[in-house]
Amino acid sequence: MAHVKTYRSKVKVGNWTEDELLQKDAMQEYLEKKEKGELYIQKIDLLRQNMLQPVNLSVTNEGYVHFEDVVMLLNVGAGNRNRSAVSIDADANSLMSAPSPSIPVSCEVSAGRTIQPCTRTAFIVTSVDGNPEGSVLHFEQHFALRTLSGFAKGLYLTSDMRSFQKCAKKSHLQQVYLDESKSFLSCWKIVHLDPLERLEHEGLPVPANVKVLIVHCKTNQALAVLGDQVLRTTFGKEYEVTAHTFLDSHKLEEENNHWVLCTSDPAGNGLVLLDRQQ
Repeated sequence: MAHVKTYRSKVKVGNWTEDELLQKDAMQEYLEKKEKGELYIQKIDLLRQNMLQPVNLSVTNEGYVHFEDVVMLLNVGAGNRNRSAVSIDADANSLMSAPSPSIPVSCEVSAGRTIQPCTRTAFIVTSVDGNPEGSVLHFEQHFALRTLSGFAKGLYLTSDMRSFQKCAKKSHLQQVYLDESKSFLSCWKIVHLDPLERLEHEGLPVPANVKVLIVHCKTNQALAVLGDQVLRTTFGKEYEVTAHTFLDSHKLEEENNHWVLCTSDPAGNGLVLLDRQQ
């Protein structure tokens, strides 16, 4: 007779009052968070909506990179690694709400495989030594890379020497991240791709939409994308970005270190065609 029910399903048994109060509290907490936009799904929607906002990259009619140009840092890929662009990798839970919604003042970066000029992938070429807006950037000249203002907070692409406390998540190489302070840690320089021509090109204007090296001034390590180190982000699986110079058997920088400062096509056809960058 143990299998026979001695009470109906509607009969309240045990600590039913406590269970009922806990359910009401949970529902009340849920409704309050929903009203304030603090639910995780709401934060993800807010992040995606703002990060994927389309951005018009700068148009360079003469083909050179200028200070205050809006560019995208593109790696054209090699082997099993797809082409990718340096992107803001903000955690939805770390978003700031006051005084207006924005990413935190210190944020990580990754290399997204979706090539789209948007708030997440746009960087402003910024002077660090008083060069006027619109002046041409030259090889070996120090400069900074800044995200857009507003939701992206105007943060600087930054790096520092590797330590046990501060290094890249997957590879444990030198970390690259975004920070609010403009300092020597956020200084970079453009180096010609061919080592035999670097001395000749020193001081010459930097062309847009061609492969170059982006080297960190303090550590002398080149910006790199790691195809074998995949990060799980809000925007899907992406490559890890670090500052590390990869050299082949001929002491030449490998494809991981090859970057294009990508601009818009003067003809109005979006990005400059990738086949021009090969």
